[in-house]
Amino acid sequence: MIDPEIKRELAGYRQSIDNIDAALVHMLAERFRCTQAVGVLKAKHNLPPADPAREEYQIERLRHLAKDANLDPDFAEKFLNFIIKEVIRHHEAIAADRSQSAGTVGTTHSA
Repeated sequence: MIDPEIKRELAGYRQSIDNIDAALVHMLAERFRCTQAVGVLKAKHNLPPADPAREEYQIERLRHLAKDANLDPDFAEKFLNFIIKEVIRHHEAIAADRSQSAGTVGTTHSA
């Protein structure tokens, strides 16, 4: 039998985790909403989907933030790299869609 106090403490942690997960989903949705707008803007002005300098800045910044928060910087970088790959994939798709809808054959830029 689990001590009722331990059960309450465990339930409290689990509720916090559930709240954090919900917040993360909403934050990621907002981030992707913003990056979607960036992708449309880039496609409209024929800018490359990838921005290596921006990506490098983001990774270094995230690694620093992770370190300050006692989070493994390698984990944080892997997570951001996953997000960046998804953003680039979406930007390339937007560029391809714009190119097709304009009736021209466009080129996509590699990441």
